[in-house]
Amino acid sequence: MKSKEKDIARNLRLQGHSLSEIVKKTGFTKSSVSLWVRDIELTKKQKEDLFSKSSKKEIIEKRRSSRLQNEEKKRKEIYCTAKKQINKISDKELWLIGIMLYWAEGGKKQRGLVRFSNGDPQMIKIMMEFFKKICCVPKDKFRGYIHIHPHLNHIKAEKNWSKISGISTAKFFKTYRKPNKSSQNKKDSLPFGTFEIYVCDTKLFLKIMGWIEGVAENILQASSK
Repeated sequence: MKSKEKDIARNLRLQGHSLSEIVKKTGFTKSSVSLWVRDIELTKKQKEDLFSKSSKKEIIEKRRSSRLQNEEKKRKEIYCTAKKQINKISDKELWLIGIMLYWAEGGKKQRGLVRFSNGDPQMIKIMMEFFKKICCVPKDKFRGYIHIHPHLNHIKAEKNWSKISGISTAKFFKTYRKPNKSSQNKKDSLPFGTFEIYVCDTKLFLKIMGWIEGVAENILQASSK
């Protein structure tokens, strides 16, 4: 078997192929190919052809690298320009942002329970600002609740979300660690699980629901005119 492989490799080398090309065509190891063809001397033309191919590959790689750098530069320019369009957020804007985020991710079924859940730390911070600054929720009314897969470190998760939300772990409900076999041995996109902000307040719940309905009606009425 090795003799046949050796003959194939030598034949390709005699045709002027490089070691890398032979390996790619045959699947043989580079060390074996190198050993089998080491006594074969390429002609002047074959060497020139290989050099030409190598030069072309370098040029193509340089062009590809340059294109990727230019694309990355353009993406950064778009990103930075968009970021600069956002000025200081007013209280009214924070109010509307909080309403819309709650509409998308907040609990709407249990009257008396204001509940917002997400795995994005920045979103949790923004909603805490909304609740404290706009809704005037006192610090002692906040509770926290974590959902996390059992193979992840729930102690670290509790410390992490407490730091992000500003809610003491003493104010957390018992962390929910749901068994899920499909989650094991996979890349964990949420290593600290998801976090829920809880506020038990019927008036606030009804107020937020009213705000949501008011926003919806105003937008839809304006678009129908």
